[in-house]
Amino acid sequence: MGNEKHRKVVYQIYPKSFKDTTGNGVGDLRGIIEGLPYLAELGIDMIWLNPFYPSPQKDNGYDISDYVAIDPMFGTMADFEELVAVAQSHGIGIMLDMVLNHCSTEHEWFQKALAGDPYYQEFFILRDEPTDWVSKFGGNAWAPFGETGKYYLHLFDKTQADLNWRNPNVRQALYDVVNFWREKGVEGFRFDVINLIGKDAVLADCPEHDGKPAYTDRPITHDYLREMAEQTYGQDPALMTVGEMSFTTIDQCILYSKPERQELDMVFNFHHLKVDYENGQKWTIKAFDFEELKTLFHTWGEEMSDGDGWSALFWNNHDQPRALNRFVDVEHFHEEGATMLAASIHLSRGTPYIYMGEEIGMLDPDFDSMADYVDVESLNNYDLLLEQGHLPEQAFKIIQTKSRDNSRTPMQWDATENAGFSTGRPWLKPGKSYPRINVATAKSDNIFKFYQELIRLRKEMPLIAEGSYRAAYQDHPEVYAFERHYQGQTLLVLNNFYGKKVQLDLGAFATGEVLLSNYPVTELNQTVNLEPYQTLAILKA
Repeated sequence: MGNEKHRKVVYQIYPKSFKDTTGNGVGDLRGIIEGLPYLAELGIDMIWLNPFYPSPQKDNGYDISDYVAIDPMFGTMADFEELVAVAQSHGIGIMLDMVLNHCSTEHEWFQKALAGDPYYQEFFILRDEPTDWVSKFGGNAWAPFGETGKYYLHLFDKTQADLNWRNPNVRQALYDVVNFWREKGVEGFRFDVINLIGKDAVLADCPEHDGKPAYTDRPITHDYLREMAEQTYGQDPALMTVGEMSFTTIDQCILYSKPERQELDMVFNFHHLKVDYENGQKWTIKAFDFEELKTLFHTWGEEMSDGDGWSALFWNNHDQPRALNRFVDVEHFHEEGATMLAASIHLSRGTPYIYMGEEIGMLDPDFDSMADYVDVESLNNYDLLLEQGHLPEQAFKIIQTKSRDNSRTPMQWDATENAGFSTGRPWLKPGKSYPRINVATAKSDNIFKFYQELIRLRKEMPLIAEGSYRAAYQDHPEVYAFERHYQGQTLLVLNNFYGKKVQLDLGAFATGEVLLSNYPVTELNQTVNLEPYQTLAILKA
């Protein structure tokens, strides 16, 4: 039957924005419980929840002050236990976000270390002299450790202190966290920036890439992952794990996800979501580079396939603007673009992740002014863009295009006030599209039905769940195409990434049968005319 996990589809929920049941404007765990029948109808197998632990919220909850509790903003432990039970009754597992590279400086461990406890000082990476490493949030990656004259490492915000994985007590404490949630019935874990946990024993200056080579994908990381698997999730073969990989390579991702190595089930990488960055810079406006996108998909697709690695496939998450706005002429081809983007990853090799609202074609919010944004990264970069000489309207346009708030707007449930998300004032304004794009109308609409069909096909066809990946029509300037091969069957998937018709010669596939299309297709001929943003999947035995 192949790997049971390869037939699953994961749905990502940003809890703050999914559904508010208290009227305080913030989504909560009970709101997720209310949404479960809808998600069961969609057909997904697992829900990945962004962090809901107690946190000062300096980095949207990725700065955790208590790993084994629920932030009261989201509810109680009893709510969580009920969520697990109700989800299981719908055949849905819960996947939690584990942020084990660093913890909040408000965590008890850091506070005890700061107070002089030598046991807990060993939990962190303290040095007399800082290296030249640069924090991923800008500035030096070291901050003064109280009045001690020492410095502590923080690869992210200075309130996020990196944990010292070389200390076995740290590892044991973190494995206990994973096991705490396993005992609560959690069936999956997503490990945040997990390829950064293995710092070198001796930390030295590294001017290259802001110091990244000195702490990224180090060999010891693989040892730690195998040890964690042995002591936690590896004891339950059905449990699903995914690692978020920062600044990584295909070779490393094969090692992390190859089944025989028993580290992780799959890996996220982000290269494909930088193809609309001018000179690699996020805060710019540039049409996406289709050649680069296609090359990345083909290279990762073929090499992960050949190396027996496994990818987590996605277009959207809580840190990215909506893919529809980035890759599609949404004004003219909203539905066609949404279904084409879906097919281009759901029919590929890897585990597809759906980000909340994607299945109904949610769009960026189209905010009117900077007053509508709350994301600290967006606010800081607006000021930076002005400092760099951009006019206010130019700077605003860039924020509108690239802000993380684009994906964090409230889930659009219906056309009532606040998109049916809350009876109070939402923490972030809903997007302008909610009167026409919402769950209430979407269930009868083609985007939602198309997602249901993609999920069904993955469950029913080993060719889609397990087949190998081969690039096709590589030289075509508008079409991203690939073949899947499995036990004598082949599937050809054609995706037109543009708003104009294109012609293709089908070759041997002219005698195949249409498995799926987002346009009506009756029969195949030697030549096919792909409509704007058409996806066409052809099966050949």
